[in-house]
Amino acid sequence: MSLTVERTSPTTLTITRRFKAPPERVFAAHVEPELIQRWCYGFEGWRMPVCINDARPGGDLRWEWANDEGAGFHVTGTYEVVEPPRDGQPGRIVHVERMHLPDPTPDNHIETTFAPDGDGTLLTVVMRVDSPEAMEAMIATGMTDGMEVTYARIDSLEREAA
Repeated sequence: MSLTVERTSPTTLTITRRFKAPPERVFAAHVEPELIQRWCYGFEGWRMPVCINDARPGGDLRWEWANDEGAGFHVTGTYEVVEPPRDGQPGRIVHVERMHLPDPTPDNHIETTFAPDGDGTLLTVVMRVDSPEAMEAMIATGMTDGMEVTYARIDSLEREAA
């Protein structure tokens, strides 16, 4: 169930991944702070000590990561659309975020869909930034490697729930 990454335009990145869990569970893992902290902490040696996630239109998010060596960074953002999957229909989250490394990056406009896929979920994340240079800088962080490591933990959460 590995991640696929495609640069669909100079300023757009499309990421897909299949999960064994149903869309409702994958969606919950993206909106419930206690679940986010259990999977979205990056590589081993990192943790997410702060997860403020007000997943509603107009709600804010602030996620903070730290490692054992004292390094850290955070992301802030605002939700525009939060639609849980219902009655076999895909769920959708639209939000704008910026990373603070420590200076803030340009806004990243993200649309995430949670579509039924057999017994599981097809997750599609479309990220849009304002310039090709911003996209290059974002890709250069190695974020997609970290995304696969973290997304694999969602599958583990589902096994725990079963």
